[in-house]
Amino acid sequence: MAPTAKTGNATNRTEREKKVERLHRLAKRWGADDVKTIGPDTVFTATWVRLKCQYGCGGYGGCLTCPPHSPTPDTTRKLLDEYETILLIHMGTWRSMRELVAKLERAAFLDGFYKAFAIASGPCNLCEECSLQSCVHPREARPSMEACGIDVYKTARTNGLPIEVCRDRDAEQNYYGLLLVD
Repeated sequence: MAPTAKTGNATNRTEREKKVERLHRLAKRWGADDVKTIGPDTVFTATWVRLKCQYGCGGYGGCLTCPPHSPTPDTTRKLLDEYETILLIHMGTWRSMRELVAKLERAAFLDGFYKAFAIASGPCNLCEECSLQSCVHPREARPSMEACGIDVYKTARTNGLPIEVCRDRDAEQNYYGLLLVD
């Protein structure tokens, strides 16, 4: 007897959930402190975030993953809304985040999530100096959440993860990345 559409969807959902759980395990194995599955409605975008990059970050315009080259908050919002499932990844260091989300994006793609796309944290550190013409690391380079206009503080807090303004170099640091997995 052929499965009904309802049974088929339930089976697909279970298989999908297993794949998402596998991505959680991989993220932890590769160094994530925490991983949460969230919806796009709990990722917040705002114009002021991108302006903080422009008027507050010495790296503004310095690489292809930063403004003005990165997606605008409006484009980012449209992108997020094309997904149902997003992994919010938490780490204590930004230097490893870019590598982790790129590896996770690849793993998700190979597992059937053909729309998988990663968003990293902080400025790109893959090259000593960006050519600003064509990225020489397109498999690893991803824009940061901040560069795309994502309010990382509100997103992390809304999803029950820690984040505070670091007032000195000894303060605990929290960095976040996203993996869009539909």
